[in-house]
Amino acid sequence: MREGEEVTGLVLKTMPIGERDRRVTILTREKGKLSCFARGAARQGSPLMGIARPLVYGKFTLRPGRDADIITAAEGLRFFGTLEADALALCYASYFLELADYFYREFQREEEGLKLLYFALLALEKPELPRELVRRILELKLLVLDGSYVVVPPLKTHENCAYTWDYVVRTPVEKLFTFTVGETALREFAANVDALRSQVAPHHFRALSVLEEMRRVQ
Repeated sequence: MREGEEVTGLVLKTMPIGERDRRVTILTREKGKLSCFARGAARQGSPLMGIARPLVYGKFTLRPGRDADIITAAEGLRFFGTLEADALALCYASYFLELADYFYREFQREEEGLKLLYFALLALEKPELPRELVRRILELKLLVLDGSYVVVPPLKTHENCAYTWDYVVRTPVEKLFTFTVGETALREFAANVDALRSQVAPHHFRALSVLEEMRRVQ
């Protein structure tokens, strides 16, 4: 990587390193998932403090370090503040970030994956779109991009659910989050996506457990 190379991406997670630094995982357009150091990002007044955190989409300037690249500058382009202010929306967003972190590999270009995640977060901000539908669209399309999907739903379905499945499989990411479905079709669609995701990724997602608990109590 050249000195001062710039990448654009979304912060998936951070982890404190000592008292002042953070390890930051970013899904970038140019180089896929990257794990970087943000020195001094936990220090009050640091220019990186408000940017080197989850749910920030921005531009990051990197230079090579001994163990990982180092963020030397950053510019936030989108902060998704409305999601952070809504506890249930934040649970959905956190699950989306954890899914992306699970499926995507470091240094594997994932431009469509980043686009999918970004548009899904934008869709969570739209009150007219059911959040469960946004979640299921994201889950299925992520599996499509990963190559881990089936052309037809794995469970028995009615026509509306089958159409929804086919639409998500075939439609470009930019046009995905533009429709709604009835409650029955959404339940069937959710059950089918669950069946496929559980088969492909038998993993315990911590954010999903929190999300499901939040949905139960609301």
